[in-house]
Amino acid sequence: MNLPNKLTVLRVIMVPFFVFFMLTDVGGAANKWIALALFVVASLTDMLDGKIARKYNLVTNFGKFMDPLADKLMLLTALVCFATRGWLPLYMILIVFAKELTMIIGGAILFRKKVVVYSDWFGKLASGFFNASVALTLAKRFFPQIGMLDIIVLAVAIVLALVALVHYAKIQVFSRMRKKNS
Repeated sequence: MNLPNKLTVLRVIMVPFFVFFMLTDVGGAANKWIALALFVVASLTDMLDGKIARKYNLVTNFGKFMDPLADKLMLLTALVCFATRGWLPLYMILIVFAKELTMIIGGAILFRKKVVVYSDWFGKLASGFFNASVALTLAKRFFPQIGMLDIIVLAVAIVLALVALVHYAKIQVFSRMRKKNS
């Protein structure tokens, strides 16, 4: 259990705390600030664990599998919380769920076949836009002048995520399977 893997586990542990602060009013308005802080810390640890793992050659099979799963868990949890509050259009959340479910199932199947699908710049860009949209959706509770920016950024994230999905399927997955069978 190296440092990048510990950071990944930390992100998973943050999820129920995020839900608690999102869906309860125990701390009043501070809850949304705490939820925003948790999400930002989770996003930063995601960037940090990848950099550390690559720089110090600490890439593990656990990290390859759990890192993207932890990211998806936090994102989907945030979107469900937002749906329960009516903060984002449900159809957008359902599109994200369908895409992520496809990626999780496809990734698990390929992982069992010893094929690891690495994130490319489409996926990283989509992830950045998703993180920005979640942060903006939370920040909008305190700064209403954000207006529709959170929804626009989420729409861009969805388009990028769908492009990434097609790109993964077309270029990475099928080309790797062809190379492996050659």
